[in-house]
Amino acid sequence: MSGGSAANTIVGVANLGARAAYVGKVKDDQIGRLYIHDIRAAGVAFETSAASGRSRHRLLLHPGDAGRRAHHEHLSRRGAGPDAGRYRRRRRSRPPASSISKAICGIPQSAKEAFVKAATIAHGAGRQVALTLSDSFCVDRYRDEFLDLMRKGTVDLVFANEAELHSLYQTARFRQRAEAVARRHQARRRHPQREGLRGGLKGRRRRGAGIPDRQLVDTTGAGDLFAAGFLFGLVRNAGYENAGRLGALAAAEVIQHIGARPQVSLKELAQQNGLPV
Repeated sequence: MSGGSAANTIVGVANLGARAAYVGKVKDDQIGRLYIHDIRAAGVAFETSAASGRSRHRLLLHPGDAGRRAHHEHLSRRGAGPDAGRYRRRRRSRPPASSISKAICGIPQSAKEAFVKAATIAHGAGRQVALTLSDSFCVDRYRDEFLDLMRKGTVDLVFANEAELHSLYQTARFRQRAEAVARRHQARRRHPQREGLRGGLKGRRRRGAGIPDRQLVDTTGAGDLFAAGFLFGLVRNAGYENAGRLGALAAAEVIQHIGARPQVSLKELAQQNGLPV
């Protein structure tokens, strides 16, 4: 199945009814062409040309408990990877500045140099930039890099779960972690379960109710789809509370089936639940 954190989020945004574009690199093989087909079929503009070579694979292993999963990547079959230099060497492969300047948020899967360049283009067009911390292991490895992006204002909105905030600020108490982010940034905490969500907004902390689900099958993509709903609500001026509810609704849908992308219209689902779209 197609995946990728930022790709899942942008597919969710398009599913809710917004115009969306994605910048990323795939290989020109059967799997790469499948990725291109899937993201375009979801209504997302994708114009980056494919690179030669073979795609990287990732296996998600589920031990039977829907709340747990293990990742395994075939490193011997490396994918396109975070090589920003490809865009400079091949002019027709360069990410179009017009796509970034029109974007809802910038969440590129690339090196820090490319991320900062994309964020600069977005800010120059009056847009906000969102960053997901992705994984506590990733935060452990690049903690200083993440903090540097946040301190310098390169990112405006941060998505994280409790484990990632713990890794970022190295404190055991969630309240301390949330307040550390909220003092300087707009931050959202995402969680796939029913307990709800918490966020810090310019120094203030807020909590919202979760959306009940019928069954928990696979938590893969829950945070990605929460980000999709929240960002959609944010740019549609729905308010932070409604944006959080849209995020919770999108996350609740994706955890009820295998795969990290919605299988129904999130726009219709939101309308049925009385949420603005």
